[in-house]
Amino acid sequence: MNAPLPPRAPDGHIVYAIGDLHGRSDLLERMLIRIEEDAAVRPAEKRTIVYLGDYVDRGHDARGVIERLIEGPPDGFEQVCLMGNHESWLLDFLDSAHAGAGWFMNGGVATLASYGVPFSHGGNRMDRLKDARAAFAEALPPEHFSFLDGLHYLWRAGDYVFVHAGVRPGVSLGDQDPEDMVWIRDEFLESSADFGAVIVHGHTIRDYPEERPNRIGIDTGAFATGCLTCLCLDGEKRDFIQT
Repeated sequence: MNAPLPPRAPDGHIVYAIGDLHGRSDLLERMLIRIEEDAAVRPAEKRTIVYLGDYVDRGHDARGVIERLIEGPPDGFEQVCLMGNHESWLLDFLDSAHAGAGWFMNGGVATLASYGVPFSHGGNRMDRLKDARAAFAEALPPEHFSFLDGLHYLWRAGDYVFVHAGVRPGVSLGDQDPEDMVWIRDEFLESSADFGAVIVHGHTIRDYPEERPNRIGIDTGAFATGCLTCLCLDGEKRDFIQT
């Protein structure tokens, strides 16, 4: 019996997948320089940068990250931006102040600050959340909202599928629930199932990129560690670029 062929990116198409940024615009700029340097020595017909979500919260410059992504990719590249659970949380907060309690405990206050919105810790809790929601809705530029509201959940290239958190085992890739794609953890991480493609994801922090037969995790906690990870897929080759 012939051994199965190794997974590969499409011929002539190099893919650079970038893990969770969480407000670290400085690391994003540094990584884009590294990617351009790498691409200069890799002949290709097409180059795509895929961002795996979680652009906001925790780090100090969520606004700067969003502005840089809206600017678009470097010359000669295409760009795909995926939805993370923190972007989903932000949008939920804009819909309802009630979502702010959980969001603020997980880095949302840093995002408010990056848009010049203060958050008071005194007075009635619900009133404070409503005031913060109204102020944030006013401060968030329309193009930033459009960007966040238009993020994709899943993208495929060759034998690889890119998603923020993962996918639910036993469910076809075309039928995945958006909630799972931005939030799932243990059911996905502990599964040895064949998902129909190798899943490239962030969401779960590891000290080093995590390669399994069915998935590759590249969230290395950049907001705290300063180590932003990018996976480069070039045919059958896999390389990691880190700040």
